[in-house]
Amino acid sequence: MSADAMSAPLPPPPAYRLSQRMSRMKTSAVREILKIAERPDILSFAGGLPAPELFPKDAIAKAFAETFASDADGRSALQYSTTEGFAPLREWIAGHLARKGQHVHADQVLITSGSQQGLDLAGKILLDPGDLVVVEDPSYLAALQTFGGYEVEFATVRSDDAGMDTDDLAALLKKRQPKLLYVIPNFQNPKGTTLSLERRKALVRLAQEHRFVILEDDPYGELRFKGVHLPSLASLDDQGVVLSLSTFSKTLAPGLRLGWVTGPKALLKPMTIAKQATDLHTATLAQRATARLLETFDYAGHIQALMPIYAQRANSMLDALKAHMPQGTQWTRPDGGMFLWVELPGGLDAAKLLPLAVEQKVAFVPGAPFFANDQKPQFMRLNYSNRPPELINEGMKRLGSVIADAL
Repeated sequence: MSADAMSAPLPPPPAYRLSQRMSRMKTSAVREILKIAERPDILSFAGGLPAPELFPKDAIAKAFAETFASDADGRSALQYSTTEGFAPLREWIAGHLARKGQHVHADQVLITSGSQQGLDLAGKILLDPGDLVVVEDPSYLAALQTFGGYEVEFATVRSDDAGMDTDDLAALLKKRQPKLLYVIPNFQNPKGTTLSLERRKALVRLAQEHRFVILEDDPYGELRFKGVHLPSLASLDDQGVVLSLSTFSKTLAPGLRLGWVTGPKALLKPMTIAKQATDLHTATLAQRATARLLETFDYAGHIQALMPIYAQRANSMLDALKAHMPQGTQWTRPDGGMFLWVELPGGLDAAKLLPLAVEQKVAFVPGAPFFANDQKPQFMRLNYSNRPPELINEGMKRLGSVIADAL
């Protein structure tokens, strides 16, 4: 090829025609905000981040080293694996769930690349364009993003401090037949609220009567620092209407990217096929090292050690909000998890407030994208798990000043 040819301008790229499904998928507001919040000078309360100083780093490192040192696992951990997941890890998860009242066999556990993949796999096997998906109002942003990509219609159900309003759901079911209902029963994202026991029972009963699938997303259930643990929806179901998701991301480390799905075999089999087409299997090394970790690691003790720290941080944020927020501001009071939900006074728009907050070196997530249909701009989500008390107080002081100035 001549030098002139090599220096000639390249032709313009083709006019890419993305699928209609891709055109419905919106970028995550949280991911975009985190690009700003990663700046070291910003006090960020935006991401759903566990405290990194609480990761059991040394124990995880030891488990990886032992996995490589083992004659049995050393090379196997670097090989392809089964789509269902590493059998000892699935057996541990089944035993762990049994101790919490959900009795499943290991072959009813599918290992996923984080519980986020479980959302997508559920969408792949259950949802067709035009199907009705019921969600709380508000609901988890990434779930709305995932299901929206399958061209579904959303119906929203009111929620309050006791979680999804099952009376409102019952009224909806008299008019519409959903394919799927998505719910976070414990320390909901974004509100931090918990579905009451009475409503859990009512929700499962309605699903059984109206024959729709509940997708129970429970990434935060272990992180209760106040009150008593409530039974999972899956443990209340005896008719196979509940698919349940969870993860090690909030308890061990999100970088492991290990989650799981449990449910009836009639749903897990197609989910396994869908996962084969997606990524073949979750990372073998992470699965085997985590299984080895759990052989000797005091997982329950680790959770118990986390809870006083998260409780302190939640209380610090509640105290700081009370001290620094202008009159008329309201917020939820979580019993666990990582978030609380703030309603701004005076009709303020959280999205318009965010740039002003960033100027004062503090960040949050505006609440409007968490609403599937009628977006409400006056809300924001705050994360308390990733900052120590003194920085929480300073951050809420800055944020309170921004809100007061905007009124």
